[in-house]
Amino acid sequence: MVIRDLFADVIRTLLAHKLRTALTMFGIAWGIISIVLMVAAGEGLRVGQQKVAETFGRDIMIVFAGKTSMQAGGLRAGRRVRWDDNDAALIDEGAPDCRYALPELGQDNVRIVSRFNNAALLVTGSLPPFAEVRSISLSQGRFYSWEDVNQARRVVVLGTDAKKQLFGSRPAVGETVMVRDVPYVVIGVMAEKKQDSSYDGWDVNKLFVPFTAIQRDYPNKPPDTQHSLDRLLVVPKSLAQHEPCRDQMVHVLARVHNFDPRDKEAASIWDTVEEAQAFRQMTDGMKYFLGAVGITTLFLGGLGVMNVMLVAVRERTREIGVRKAAGATRREILMQFFAETILVVFLSGGLGLAVAFGFCALVNLLPMPDFFAGLLPTWQSGLFAAGLLGSTAILSALYPARRAASIDPIEALRYEAGG
Repeated sequence: MVIRDLFADVIRTLLAHKLRTALTMFGIAWGIISIVLMVAAGEGLRVGQQKVAETFGRDIMIVFAGKTSMQAGGLRAGRRVRWDDNDAALIDEGAPDCRYALPELGQDNVRIVSRFNNAALLVTGSLPPFAEVRSISLSQGRFYSWEDVNQARRVVVLGTDAKKQLFGSRPAVGETVMVRDVPYVVIGVMAEKKQDSSYDGWDVNKLFVPFTAIQRDYPNKPPDTQHSLDRLLVVPKSLAQHEPCRDQMVHVLARVHNFDPRDKEAASIWDTVEEAQAFRQMTDGMKYFLGAVGITTLFLGGLGVMNVMLVAVRERTREIGVRKAAGATRREILMQFFAETILVVFLSGGLGLAVAFGFCALVNLLPMPDFFAGLLPTWQSGLFAAGLLGSTAILSALYPARRAASIDPIEALRYEAGG
């Protein structure tokens, strides 16, 4: 039997049993759709959360000063620790695996007055790399520079919502705002930004000023000194250097402020690198679970194909007997049923992939929540589904085809349907 005759015979047989063929194809297609959509949903959640997390800042360790919980150097536990404004420079020198160490000062509920409105907002002071570290991009103007810091200039960058509160739709760059009765010139306006976390407030509601300006104009209240800090921002040079940077930074601070490096209460660290790794493990687990559900569905579809083909073998027993009596070989019968199963499975698989990717494309045209990037099918999931489909097809086709080929022609000719 030539290939053309084989496939012509297969197609005639499948068309003769339209309902059975359609139901079988639906089972396999639904399994493929399930795998692709579930993996795409997990990937969309992972990418969405990653993008929002990156708007807060990438690979940052926020180091808060706390109280000692262990004795160190003859000093009692329970002693309050405060960072100093030169700690950042000491970390730069003593922690070679750290890219940035930045001091940060914040003043909450500061009264801000413009020509058009007033508000109580948070004012944050740091150094120029703060914009890069905290993913602050500008829609207008510029961020403060090292020259602004060195000269303690009274310049300010407005968060998106802060600008709307103070100026509405009017231009803000070049205007003067009174920051607790001290005049500051607006040099920039932050671009719109989505955040899912913060340690002191949303960036869109803040004012950003040079560290030296906030340190001079709004000194800490006693018992803190002018040089005291609540927190430091530390960034490793790379993810591979994250752990060394963290260890080096803690040891520098422990040496300067006389606490045990193992004392986590003295230096409380919000580590966004560890947080991102934990979230990645969670989303990967979710993706694998959803994929496993789709695989189970596909295997059930494969079992359905096998059962349908076994029924077909039983229904066509006399036909098989006639063909064998007419000279058809065991190999030809085997190829007939194997080709039927393979054709059904691969047609339904291709249809399932097309529907799944098309559905993802349509859904992604709709507005998405901030923390969800849409249905993102990956080529890996498509190849995995196709490979799994091929394995299912072979396993589903093998047993029914072998059973059909092994039927004795004399017994087949005596077989009565329903008997």
